[in-house]
Amino acid sequence: MFDDNERLARQEADWLIKEFGAEAPLYAAMRAEKAIERKDFGRCARWRRILEILADGRTAKSAASKY
Repeated sequence: MFDDNERLARQEADWLIKEFGAEAPLYAAMRAEKAIERKDFGRCARWRRILEILADGRTAKSAASKY
């Protein structure tokens, strides 16, 4: 079971994929960078988690397509 933060991060990752497709990780990285510039490290951590979710999703999809 996921906590609210994890659930929201996964929803955001899903939305990014629907909205930006293959460019979703780039968009998330830009948002994380903007958060760092503003010294909003909590928001940066959230965007980094979204990047991890996007990377995990891509790894799972590429592994599934091999078989």
